Amino acid sequence: MFTGIVEELGEVTAIEPLRDAARMSIRGRVVTADAGHGDSIAVNGVCLTVAEVDGEVFTADVMKETLDRSCLGALRPGSRVNLERAVRADQRLGGHIVQGHVDGTGALLSREPGEHWEVVRLSLPEGLDRYVVEKGSIAVDGISLTVVGVDRDGFTVSLIPTTLRMTTLGAKQPGDPVNLEVDVIAKHVEKLVGAYGPGAGR
Repeated sequence: MFTGIVEELGEVTAIEPLRDAARMSIRGRVVTADAGHGDSIAVNGVCLTVAEVDGEVFTADVMKETLDRSCLGALRPGSRVNLERAVRADQRLGGHIVQGHVDGTGALLSREPGEHWEVVRLSLPEGLDRYVVEKGSIAVDGISLTVVGVDRDGFTVSLIPTTLRMTTLGAKQPGDPVNLEVDVIAKHVEKLVGAYGPGAGR
């Protein structure tokens, strides 16, 4: 589990394409400080398992399902990525519950600079809008953000200077893809409530 509080901007150092997967190497000084085989690190919001650690570089295998459902397949050597280690039980939950399981991909639609922040609008894949609510939480490329407004086609978030400086959203431009993970609690509530709906026999 993660919190959506990005620890550092890492860099993809190598990508080895495989027949139905890819092996990705990523440099991250902070996240590799105590990383070992089998640990979980979120890369742009995707939970990856550490296969090897060599100094400040860790390597992870990315299966076809992950490549198909996320933006990781668009990364290239030199790409900057958001990195976060799995949260420990004794840590503060600074963002919200983030699983590292991407629900879909969107795209950055527009940026509206302000004096101290930016309002950014992003698209939503069909069907995900029902899980996104005003003032609720959403993970964008692994970043825990508060939704400012939402409609069927997209949503807006406000980015403070720290987010602009320390995450990939500071450099993304209109058209750039992003990984989206909606609030897992909303999905569980929908399933539980649905069990008591028409035809449920209750």
